[in-house]
Amino acid sequence: MTKSFSFKPAKNIFLPCFMLFSIMAFFSRSITLAQTPESDTVDKVLLMHIQQTIDPRINRYVNLGLKEADNEEVDYIVIEMDTYGGALTDADDIRTMLLNYEKPIFVFINKDAASAGALISIACDSIYMAPGSSIGAATVVTQDGQAAPDKYQSYMRSIMRSTAEAKGRDPQIAEAMVDENLEVPGISEEGQVITFSTSEAIEHGFCEAEVNSIEDVLDLNNIKNYEIIEFKLGATEKIISFFLNPFISGILILIIIGGIYFELQTPGVGFPLIASIVAMALYFTPYYLNGLAENWEIAIFFVGIALIILEIFVIPGFGVAGISGIICTVGSLVLAMLNNDIFDFSFVRPGEIFLALTTTLAGFSGAFIVMFIGGVKLTQTRAFKRIALQDTQDSSEGFTSNFKEEAFTGKTGIAYTVLRPSGKIMIGEEIYDAYTRGNYINKGEKVIVISDEGTSLKVKKA
Repeated sequence: MTKSFSFKPAKNIFLPCFMLFSIMAFFSRSITLAQTPESDTVDKVLLMHIQQTIDPRINRYVNLGLKEADNEEVDYIVIEMDTYGGALTDADDIRTMLLNYEKPIFVFINKDAASAGALISIACDSIYMAPGSSIGAATVVTQDGQAAPDKYQSYMRSIMRSTAEAKGRDPQIAEAMVDENLEVPGISEEGQVITFSTSEAIEHGFCEAEVNSIEDVLDLNNIKNYEIIEFKLGATEKIISFFLNPFISGILILIIIGGIYFELQTPGVGFPLIASIVAMALYFTPYYLNGLAENWEIAIFFVGIALIILEIFVIPGFGVAGISGIICTVGSLVLAMLNNDIFDFSFVRPGEIFLALTTTLAGFSGAFIVMFIGGVKLTQTRAFKRIALQDTQDSSEGFTSNFKEEAFTGKTGIAYTVLRPSGKIMIGEEIYDAYTRGNYINKGEKVIVISDEGTSLKVKKA
């Protein structure tokens, strides 16, 4: 018997093979894509500018900038630097913030990084300099240009050395940027502090490269696809800066003093006191946030106000408490404007002291003018009459005020304090409040009571 065989079409074999091959190719391509980094990743770069004197405002600016960098989750920070230096305390604060920050920080010295600027630059991870720039000359000087006492130089040497060591730079060179008595063989001679040009900084490890722009800095670090976020102060910080204006500070002082005065003159009204409290907040808060006003300086202000109130209502006449209160109040307002270190004004420019004194005295002068000239007109306005008691209770209408258990009219005594025109007198062994008709009576003079109505005795010389 002959068997016959049949052959099925080839497409029944090729179709499953084609499908299997397609599936394998798809998964192979998916694995390849998963292993390949995305080419469109954008690096965030925060750009800050330090292009003025290092002071509490720059200190706060850098602090806010680093917080903004955290909020934006940036990958790099670039600081464009051009400064001749400034306050050592603020530079040290900035240095510490930069050393503790985890993301890479580049500094682009666009002309100058002297003194405090050199310290801040060395605290960055990488230093880049524009053509013709310089870094160094970190000797601590006072406001008259003279070298500061050795304790300041010693401190500056130590933080320059430790900062250079932390960033892998030569600590001996960093110290020699401060102390002219240090000699670095082949680099500087005794009697000269080190200041590097761009090429010298590159040669000795204090600069990575010479560049012309921020873009060059990023390009050298192989950062190709990036977004630059330029840090600028917000509206709140601009408002704070507005209230740091000396003219505005003078107006606030006027409101503070005038408000307290009118509240004491018309107790219970409330509005002058509220205006004074608001002015206090607007005056001290901006200086406090910028690191100028310290807690003890603000406390001195309230001590001064308390002494003045004590002098007016408790202690007769005007003596030590009143004068001390004025000194404390004026001193507090002046000190709040100055970057002093507990009465150490070594690094405060004379012009700043003069401006603070002028602003404060102008505010006080304006307050006195308002009190003694505008005060009378204020009491005549409709608004004042609505909130203040205007009626009087005359004795001719049957009103009297006498809380004494005996009559004093005709009795004699002596002035226990100076009466000008009010003060205290002594009758027998008791002391009483008293006042004259406007006459001045010295302490110890004999007096006679001419009226005992009210809570005080009306007297004249015996």
